[in-house]
Amino acid sequence: MKKYLIMLLASVTLGLVSCAPFNVKTDYADTANFSQYKSYKLRINDLQLNDIDKDRVLNELSKQLQSKGLVVSDTPDLIVNVKANHKQVKDVNVNGGFGMRGWGGPFGWGVGMNRTWTNTYNEGALIIDLVDAQNQKLIWQGVGSGISVDSPKSKQRQIPEIVAEIMKNYPPQKGK
Repeated sequence: MKKYLIMLLASVTLGLVSCAPFNVKTDYADTANFSQYKSYKLRINDLQLNDIDKDRVLNELSKQLQSKGLVVSDTPDLIVNVKANHKQVKDVNVNGGFGMRGWGGPFGWGVGMNRTWTNTYNEGALIIDLVDAQNQKLIWQGVGSGISVDSPKSKQRQIPEIVAEIMKNYPPQKGK
């Protein structure tokens, strides 16, 4: 009985961990003085998305930057470069160990069954680069992955969420 309880708790824990919506990572230049940046301009040359998703990304990104006190400018302090990509992911789940035991204890005979499920889907990622407009050096980068690109309803909800999650780490708290 204890064995089954441990297996159940492990399954629940794994299920909760695997439900984490996004994987977000950020990096920044230690030498950058983030308090000096007051304005930005979006550069979307590398943003290869359909127009609907592009608007979702750019609207949320502008909202996030403006909430941090930055304003749009033709002569900006920061150039904001946004890129997107996706990859095909294949999940394989094996469910084993159900059936009935036979005679003879663990070394006897019995009937059991394993089942294997596979799921293939496309997972999207966004990369947000903040470049110092004066010296053209990358000073901050945020990368977020885990967008369900195969589902329009999911993208509608997830794109603003992932942009907000990435931008939560700007400006960086040095020393943390």
